[in-house]
Amino acid sequence: MQIDLSEEQRLLRDTCREFADKELRPNAKKWDREHRFPAEAVKKLFELGLGGVAVPSEWGGAGMDNVSYALAIEEISRGCASTGVTLSVNNSLYCDPIAKYGTDGQKESFLTPYARGEKLGCFGLTEPQAGSDAAEQRTTAVRKGDSYLINGTKNWITNGPVADAIVLFTMTDLSKGTKGITCFVVETKTPGFVRQKADEKLGICASPSCTIFFENMEVPISQRLGQEGDGFKIAMSTLDGGRIGIGAQAIGIGRAAFEEARDYSKIRKTFDIPIFQHQAIQFMLADMATALDAARLLVLRAAWLKDQGKRHTRESSMAKLFASEAANRVADKAVQIHGGMGYSKELDVERHFRDARITEIYEGTSEIQRLVISNLLLK
Repeated sequence: MQIDLSEEQRLLRDTCREFADKELRPNAKKWDREHRFPAEAVKKLFELGLGGVAVPSEWGGAGMDNVSYALAIEEISRGCASTGVTLSVNNSLYCDPIAKYGTDGQKESFLTPYARGEKLGCFGLTEPQAGSDAAEQRTTAVRKGDSYLINGTKNWITNGPVADAIVLFTMTDLSKGTKGITCFVVETKTPGFVRQKADEKLGICASPSCTIFFENMEVPISQRLGQEGDGFKIAMSTLDGGRIGIGAQAIGIGRAAFEEARDYSKIRKTFDIPIFQHQAIQFMLADMATALDAARLLVLRAAWLKDQGKRHTRESSMAKLFASEAANRVADKAVQIHGGMGYSKELDVERHFRDARITEIYEGTSEIQRLVISNLLLK
């Protein structure tokens, strides 16, 4: 694995860092408090080419690599975790499976405008009774001639309230378990697609999610992604890439919390000296910085393997597991370093603490990551 970044990668990282400092950090607290989707900021980021960072240019993307994508998501998430996950879902969970499994016709309609940032996508796998166990989903797609009738429910759909299309997983044969899952790509304006109000959440409050109902929604066979029964394979390979994005998001959140704590330790005094001079604080900061650097190396390794066309399931799970748990440890210590002020909504550190928590849950819980890793180690 090459550690040094290319000039192009450094330029993208620095551009995203500057954007985060100027456009995101000054507004993230307000967006969080008001549960407001930062539409204008997302639009500007799409204009910078972040709608489809690793999507080939012939399909509207920036034509860069997945290392660049990970660097971009980290920097954007440092400024605003909600904006970071909005981009991550569009890149990893929406554009990626269509780029990999879609026909040319599907790419023209459902990839190009999304990679260009003209439209926004989402990903529909989770159901009220089917989170970690995809085989338990009950959204059905019944073949009727050249179409399918889809009925069911998906929940916690990030970008759901504002998305223009969804990569949707259904059961075409309930008796086959994971082998009965089939994937479609569907515009959200399709009759029978019914969105509920946005979810109220602990963190990433400016990233809208919702429950979606499908009521006799008719979808032509031309919008089926892959063949009947390919859905589980598509979902799992998509999540391998998605975990790179969430790992990067977690590092960005952790970095924001670390930087707040480091800077605060220089101005807050106890016993007539800045608290950074106390060894207890120094040790906390050292552990925080070490954990974030280790997490970044794991994420970049997984992204690099994906760029090489190599299987990266284990490495992506390791990266997502370590980065998400590191972000939570770092955010916890950042609050502790701030003392009582860390518990106040006056400062950003409490938001980082809340935002970090979801990274251990979505796109595969920490427990699922440990299962994936151990299963591959024991084969």
